[in-house]
Amino acid sequence: MSEPRPNPFDLSGKTAVVTGGNRGIGLGLARGLAKAGAHVSIWARNPESSATAAASLSGLGGEIQTVECDVSSPEAVAAATEQTLDRFGRIDAGFANAGFGEAADPLKLELSDFHRILATNLDGVFLCFQAWGAHMTQRDGGGKLVAISSISAIFGTPMQPHYAASKGGVESLVRAYATRLARHDVQVNSLQPGWIVTDATAAAVENERFRETVVKRIPARRWGGPEDLEGIAVYLASDASRYHTGDSLRVDGGYTIF
Repeated sequence: MSEPRPNPFDLSGKTAVVTGGNRGIGLGLARGLAKAGAHVSIWARNPESSATAAASLSGLGGEIQTVECDVSSPEAVAAATEQTLDRFGRIDAGFANAGFGEAADPLKLELSDFHRILATNLDGVFLCFQAWGAHMTQRDGGGKLVAISSISAIFGTPMQPHYAASKGGVESLVRAYATRLARHDVQVNSLQPGWIVTDATAAAVENERFRETVVKRIPARRWGGPEDLEGIAVYLASDASRYHTGDSLRVDGGYTIF
Protein backbone atom coordinates (compact mmCIF):
# COMPACT_ATOMS: atom_id res chain seq x y z
CA MET A 1 0.00 0.00 0.00
CA SER A 2 1.38 3.41 -0.97
CA GLU A 3 1.74 6.21 1.56
CA PRO A 4 -1.13 8.73 1.52
CA ARG A 5 -0.40 12.20 0.18
CA PRO A 6 -0.50 15.32 2.41
CA ASN A 7 -3.37 16.56 0.21
CA PRO A 8 -5.47 13.44 -0.39
CA PHE A 9 -7.22 15.05 -3.38
CA ASP A 10 -4.00 15.85 -5.23
CA LEU A 11 -3.73 13.83 -8.45
CA SER A 12 -0.43 15.28 -9.63
CA GLY A 13 1.66 12.62 -11.36
CA LYS A 14 -1.23 10.16 -11.53
CA THR A 15 -2.73 8.91 -14.79
CA ALA A 16 -6.46 8.52 -15.32
CA VAL A 17 -8.28 6.98 -18.26
CA VAL A 18 -11.78 8.14 -19.19
CA THR A 19 -13.61 6.17 -21.86
CA GLY A 20 -16.06 8.29 -23.80
CA GLY A 21 -14.22 11.24 -22.31
CA ASN A 22 -14.59 13.53 -25.30
CA ARG A 23 -18.09 14.83 -24.54
CA GLY A 24 -20.87 15.07 -21.98
CA ILE A 25 -20.41 13.38 -18.63
CA GLY A 26 -17.09 11.87 -19.71
CA LEU A 27 -15.65 15.27 -20.52
CA GLY A 28 -16.84 16.55 -17.15
CA LEU A 29 -15.00 13.71 -15.44
CA ALA A 30 -11.88 14.36 -17.50
CA ARG A 31 -11.98 18.07 -16.70
CA GLY A 32 -12.20 17.46 -12.97
CA LEU A 33 -9.31 15.01 -13.08
CA ALA A 34 -7.16 17.37 -15.14
CA LYS A 35 -7.85 20.27 -12.78
CA ALA A 36 -6.62 18.11 -9.90
CA GLY A 37 -3.32 17.58 -11.70
CA ALA A 38 -3.79 14.19 -13.34
CA HIS A 39 -2.57 13.13 -16.74
CA VAL A 40 -5.73 12.15 -18.62
CA SER A 41 -6.05 9.63 -21.43
CA ILE A 42 -9.31 10.01 -23.35
CA TRP A 43 -10.47 6.84 -25.08
CA ALA A 44 -13.24 7.36 -27.62
CA ARG A 45 -14.32 6.38 -31.11
CA ASN A 46 -14.40 9.85 -32.70
CA PRO A 47 -10.88 11.29 -33.06
CA GLU A 48 -12.15 14.73 -34.09
CA SER A 49 -14.28 15.10 -30.96
CA SER A 50 -11.40 13.80 -28.88
CA ALA A 51 -9.04 16.40 -30.34
CA THR A 52 -11.53 19.16 -29.49
CA ALA A 53 -11.91 17.82 -25.96
CA ALA A 54 -8.15 17.58 -25.50
CA ALA A 55 -7.72 21.18 -26.61
CA SER A 56 -10.28 22.31 -24.02
CA LEU A 57 -8.39 20.47 -21.26
CA SER A 58 -4.90 21.56 -22.26
CA GLY A 59 -3.16 23.57 -19.58
CA LEU A 60 -5.54 22.63 -16.76
CA GLY A 61 -3.17 20.18 -15.13
CA GLY A 62 -1.29 17.18 -16.46
CA GLU A 63 -0.79 15.99 -20.02
CA ILE A 64 -3.73 14.97 -22.20
CA GLN A 65 -3.68 11.95 -24.50
CA THR A 66 -6.34 10.81 -26.96
CA VAL A 67 -6.72 7.20 -28.05
CA GLU A 68 -9.19 5.91 -30.62
CA CYS A 69 -10.97 2.97 -29.03
CA ASP A 70 -14.19 0.98 -29.30
CA VAL A 71 -14.57 -0.45 -25.80
CA SER A 72 -16.75 -3.32 -27.03
CA SER A 73 -13.68 -4.79 -28.76
CA PRO A 74 -11.20 -6.80 -26.66
CA GLU A 75 -8.45 -6.06 -29.17
CA ALA A 76 -9.15 -2.33 -29.13
CA VAL A 77 -9.14 -2.18 -25.32
CA ALA A 78 -5.86 -4.10 -25.18
CA ALA A 79 -4.29 -1.78 -27.75
CA ALA A 80 -5.55 1.35 -25.98
CA THR A 81 -4.18 0.09 -22.67
CA GLU A 82 -0.80 -0.48 -24.29
CA GLN A 83 -0.79 3.00 -25.84
CA THR A 84 -1.62 4.61 -22.51
CA LEU A 85 1.08 2.66 -20.69
CA ASP A 86 3.59 3.49 -23.42
CA ARG A 87 2.86 7.20 -22.90
CA PHE A 88 2.52 7.42 -19.12
CA GLY A 89 3.94 4.18 -17.73
CA ARG A 90 0.98 3.49 -15.44
CA ILE A 91 -2.79 3.74 -15.05
CA ASP A 92 -3.83 4.87 -11.58
CA ALA A 93 -7.54 5.38 -12.19
CA GLY A 94 -9.88 4.10 -14.87
CA PHE A 95 -13.33 5.55 -15.52
CA ALA A 96 -15.48 3.26 -17.69
CA ASN A 97 -17.91 5.88 -18.97
CA ALA A 98 -18.48 5.04 -22.65
CA GLY A 99 -22.08 4.10 -23.29
CA PHE A 100 -25.33 5.10 -24.92
CA GLY A 101 -29.06 4.53 -24.75
CA GLU A 102 -32.06 4.70 -27.02
CA ALA A 103 -35.81 4.36 -26.65
CA ALA A 104 -37.47 1.04 -27.45
CA ASP A 105 -40.72 -0.71 -26.61
CA PRO A 106 -39.77 -3.76 -24.51
CA LEU A 107 -42.44 -5.79 -26.29
CA LYS A 108 -40.97 -5.01 -29.70
CA LEU A 109 -37.25 -4.68 -28.96
CA GLU A 110 -35.08 -6.80 -31.26
CA LEU A 111 -32.52 -9.07 -29.62
CA SER A 112 -29.81 -7.62 -31.86
CA ASP A 113 -30.54 -4.13 -30.52
CA PHE A 114 -30.56 -5.44 -26.95
CA HIS A 115 -27.12 -6.96 -27.48
CA ARG A 116 -25.81 -3.85 -29.26
CA ILE A 117 -26.48 -1.71 -26.18
CA LEU A 118 -24.96 -4.29 -23.83
CA ALA A 119 -21.85 -4.63 -26.01
CA THR A 120 -20.78 -1.08 -25.21
CA ASN A 121 -22.45 -0.41 -21.88
CA LEU A 122 -21.70 -3.70 -20.13
CA ASP A 123 -19.09 -5.59 -22.14
CA GLY A 124 -17.10 -2.36 -22.38
CA VAL A 125 -16.97 -1.97 -18.61
CA PHE A 126 -15.97 -5.62 -18.19
CA LEU A 127 -13.17 -5.40 -20.76
CA CYS A 128 -11.77 -2.17 -19.33
CA PHE A 129 -11.97 -3.33 -15.72
CA GLN A 130 -10.25 -6.56 -16.66
CA ALA A 131 -7.41 -4.80 -18.47
CA TRP A 132 -6.95 -2.01 -15.92
CA GLY A 133 -7.37 -4.33 -12.95
CA ALA A 134 -4.72 -6.71 -14.27
CA HIS A 135 -2.27 -3.81 -14.62
CA MET A 136 -3.03 -2.43 -11.16
CA THR A 137 -2.57 -5.76 -9.39
CA GLN A 138 0.80 -6.32 -11.07
CA ARG A 139 2.40 -3.20 -9.60
CA ASP A 140 2.62 -1.48 -6.24
CA GLY A 141 0.34 1.41 -5.39
CA GLY A 142 -3.14 0.01 -5.94
CA GLY A 143 -5.59 1.89 -8.09
CA LYS A 144 -9.13 3.02 -8.75
CA LEU A 145 -11.81 1.60 -11.02
CA VAL A 146 -15.01 3.56 -11.57
CA ALA A 147 -17.98 2.60 -13.74
CA ILE A 148 -20.49 5.19 -14.86
CA SER A 149 -23.83 3.58 -14.22
CA SER A 150 -27.21 5.33 -14.04
CA ILE A 151 -30.20 5.78 -11.77
CA SER A 152 -31.92 3.64 -14.42
CA ALA A 153 -30.25 0.69 -12.69
CA ILE A 154 -32.52 1.11 -9.67
CA PHE A 155 -35.96 2.01 -10.99
CA GLY A 156 -38.18 1.12 -13.92
CA THR A 157 -37.36 2.57 -17.32
CA PRO A 158 -40.19 1.17 -19.45
CA MET A 159 -38.92 2.46 -22.78
CA GLN A 160 -35.24 1.64 -22.25
CA PRO A 161 -35.16 -1.96 -20.99
CA HIS A 162 -31.83 -2.73 -22.66
CA TYR A 163 -30.17 0.39 -21.24
CA ALA A 164 -31.51 -0.32 -17.75
CA ALA A 165 -30.37 -3.95 -17.95
CA SER A 166 -26.88 -2.87 -18.99
CA LYS A 167 -26.58 -0.52 -16.03
CA GLY A 168 -27.92 -3.12 -13.62
CA GLY A 169 -25.22 -5.44 -14.88
CA VAL A 170 -22.62 -2.74 -14.34
CA GLU A 171 -23.60 -2.52 -10.67
CA SER A 172 -23.05 -6.27 -10.25
CA LEU A 173 -19.68 -6.08 -11.98
CA VAL A 174 -18.61 -3.30 -9.64
CA ARG A 175 -19.38 -5.38 -6.56
CA ALA A 176 -17.59 -8.40 -8.01
CA TYR A 177 -14.43 -6.49 -8.89
CA ALA A 178 -14.51 -4.55 -5.61
CA THR A 179 -14.47 -7.80 -3.65
CA ARG A 180 -11.79 -9.40 -5.80
CA LEU A 181 -9.40 -6.44 -5.94
CA ALA A 182 -9.67 -5.00 -2.43
CA ARG A 183 -6.73 -7.10 -1.24
CA HIS A 184 -4.60 -5.36 -3.88
CA ASP A 185 -5.55 -1.87 -2.63
CA VAL A 186 -7.74 -1.29 -5.68
CA GLN A 187 -11.03 0.45 -4.94
CA VAL A 188 -13.97 -0.13 -7.29
CA ASN A 189 -17.11 1.99 -7.29
CA SER A 190 -19.86 3.23 -9.57
CA LEU A 191 -21.39 6.62 -10.24
CA GLN A 192 -25.12 6.89 -10.89
CA PRO A 193 -25.79 10.24 -12.58
CA GLY A 194 -29.32 11.56 -12.60
CA TRP A 195 -30.72 13.97 -15.17
CA ILE A 196 -27.64 15.64 -16.66
CA VAL A 197 -27.73 18.16 -19.51
CA THR A 198 -25.62 16.72 -22.34
CA ASP A 199 -25.92 16.10 -26.07
CA ALA A 200 -27.51 12.76 -25.22
CA THR A 201 -30.34 14.41 -23.27
CA ALA A 202 -30.75 17.42 -25.57
CA ALA A 203 -34.12 16.30 -26.95
CA ALA A 204 -35.51 15.82 -23.44
CA VAL A 205 -34.17 19.19 -22.29
CA GLU A 206 -35.74 20.94 -25.28
CA ASN A 207 -39.15 19.45 -24.40
CA GLU A 208 -40.31 22.14 -21.96
CA ARG A 209 -43.09 20.07 -20.45
CA PHE A 210 -40.83 17.10 -19.81
CA ARG A 211 -37.98 19.28 -18.57
CA GLU A 212 -40.19 20.98 -15.99
CA THR A 213 -41.76 17.68 -14.93
CA VAL A 214 -38.30 16.35 -14.13
CA VAL A 215 -37.33 19.51 -12.23
CA LYS A 216 -40.38 19.19 -9.99
CA ARG A 217 -39.13 15.74 -8.94
CA ILE A 218 -35.59 16.95 -8.14
CA PRO A 219 -35.18 18.44 -4.65
CA ALA A 220 -32.29 20.56 -5.96
CA ARG A 221 -34.81 22.03 -8.45
CA ARG A 222 -32.47 21.91 -11.43
CA TRP A 223 -30.98 19.53 -13.94
CA GLY A 224 -27.34 18.68 -13.40
CA GLY A 225 -24.47 19.43 -15.73
CA PRO A 226 -21.18 17.65 -16.52
CA GLU A 227 -19.48 20.07 -14.12
CA ASP A 228 -21.41 18.45 -11.26
CA LEU A 229 -19.39 15.26 -11.82
CA GLU A 230 -15.97 16.92 -11.59
CA GLY A 231 -15.56 16.81 -7.81
CA ILE A 232 -16.80 13.27 -7.32
CA ALA A 233 -14.41 12.10 -10.05
CA VAL A 234 -11.49 13.59 -8.14
CA TYR A 235 -12.63 11.97 -4.90
CA LEU A 236 -12.95 8.51 -6.46
CA ALA A 237 -9.58 8.79 -8.22
CA SER A 238 -7.72 10.11 -5.18
CA ASP A 239 -6.28 8.88 -1.89
CA ALA A 240 -9.34 10.38 -0.19
CA SER A 241 -11.32 7.25 -1.13
CA ARG A 242 -8.70 4.67 -0.09
CA TYR A 243 -11.18 2.79 2.15
CA HIS A 244 -14.30 3.34 0.05
CA THR A 245 -15.12 0.45 -2.27
CA GLY A 246 -18.03 -1.51 -3.68
CA ASP A 247 -20.34 1.48 -3.50
CA SER A 248 -22.75 3.25 -5.87
CA LEU A 249 -22.67 7.03 -5.55
CA ARG A 250 -25.70 8.90 -6.89
CA VAL A 251 -25.22 12.36 -8.33
CA ASP A 252 -28.83 13.27 -9.01
CA GLY A 253 -29.75 16.31 -6.93
CA GLY A 254 -31.86 14.05 -4.74
CA TYR A 255 -34.05 12.71 -7.57
CA THR A 256 -34.11 9.14 -6.26
CA ILE A 257 -35.02 10.08 -2.68
CA PHE A 258 -38.09 12.19 -3.47
